[in-house]
Amino acid sequence: MSISIKMPALSPTMTDGTLARWLVKVGDEVRSGDVIAEIETDKATMEVEAIDEGVVAIIAVEAGAQNVPVNAVIAVLAEEGEDVASVTAEDSPSAPSASSTPAVPSAEPSKEAPVVAEPAPDQSAPVAPTPVANKGARVFASPLARRIAAQNDLPLDSLNGTGPNGRIIKHDVETALSQGVSPSAASASVATPVQASLSAEDRFVPHSAMRRTIAQRLTESKQNAPHFYLTIDCEIDTLLSARKAMNAAAADGVKISVNDMIVRAAAHALMKVPDVNGSYEAEGCRYFANADVCIAVALDGGLVTPVIPAAQNKGLAEISQISKTLATQARDGTLPPSAYAGGTFTISNLGMFGIKEFAAVINPPQGAILAVGAGEQRPVVKDGQLAVATVMSVTLSADHRVVDGALGAQWLQVFKELIENPVLMLV
Repeated sequence: MSISIKMPALSPTMTDGTLARWLVKVGDEVRSGDVIAEIETDKATMEVEAIDEGVVAIIAVEAGAQNVPVNAVIAVLAEEGEDVASVTAEDSPSAPSASSTPAVPSAEPSKEAPVVAEPAPDQSAPVAPTPVANKGARVFASPLARRIAAQNDLPLDSLNGTGPNGRIIKHDVETALSQGVSPSAASASVATPVQASLSAEDRFVPHSAMRRTIAQRLTESKQNAPHFYLTIDCEIDTLLSARKAMNAAAADGVKISVNDMIVRAAAHALMKVPDVNGSYEAEGCRYFANADVCIAVALDGGLVTPVIPAAQNKGLAEISQISKTLATQARDGTLPPSAYAGGTFTISNLGMFGIKEFAAVINPPQGAILAVGAGEQRPVVKDGQLAVATVMSVTLSADHRVVDGALGAQWLQVFKELIENPVLMLV
């Protein structure tokens, strides 16, 4: 009896995804645990492993198909001894294949949103397809390795994998590039029909799943949540000195950043002013017992907000280690769904780009987000005398349905006190 392979739910909130790439073809034998496809969600490109054994009889959804619903049939396996040619799909997938969908939207709007094929898994710019001239052998590589190879027109079949079972990983691709491996002429980029109609200066980039989700969620946030903004200046000279002393005394491998201290200060402020740690619901406001702080991580083509759970209970060294791990996983495309589920408050820090001050859009359904600018030396008045201090401006964007102006101001005062007197974070 044939076995249906369905689009998996890779996170609790996932309703559909993009089938970025097939790693098997019709006729291939599949064993339990084999990686058979890559699925692009709004957060990352993730691998799908086979649960059952058999021979691939039908590929029901082609690579590149978007908006494939969870539990839609994407492939069918024939069991041992079963005739592959006689297998038929019992259920049709809810999303059409990539080859049946035009790359340019029709002039007349359709009642149903079309499924448009897009380059995958790169989320920043159109690139040439990953070379597949692998001399008849399947090439096993991580999603990140495939992405880097595609961006550099590097054939994967020319590399030796050092990962598990000979799998090609990021290190293998970067090593090959550093050694000057010549790209394949056959992997030169080919313009799509849309690109061909544009001038040489123009560029068309189809929306990735991440970009579509960002656009949808933040548009809803600005439309539905009545934002208001409060800005306060924090002097951080004492914080910088404390950070320097802590890093000097820290164990090997631990390096506390200013952002780590901001996360801890925000978490403690949420515990002291708990009514900011909430979200709006139709029947009332929900207030959370823990400060599950999200940190915004910029990626090519978007951003993700992984969560540091119960940050109020974690020391600076632990926050530092968790932050580094989450940021690395996010940029490598290996962030597990559990790492970005939930969150009660978000911190977005653009200080490293020299941004002095900005206002962020609330990450729904949270009630507030803190935008952090760069610390810079500014003139200040102390005891009636002009002096110079390192000042950092932060802006709280708050949902007025959850947080009133006075409440937001109270939270910022507590946050400022913690930042300017970092010893209070350790109590």
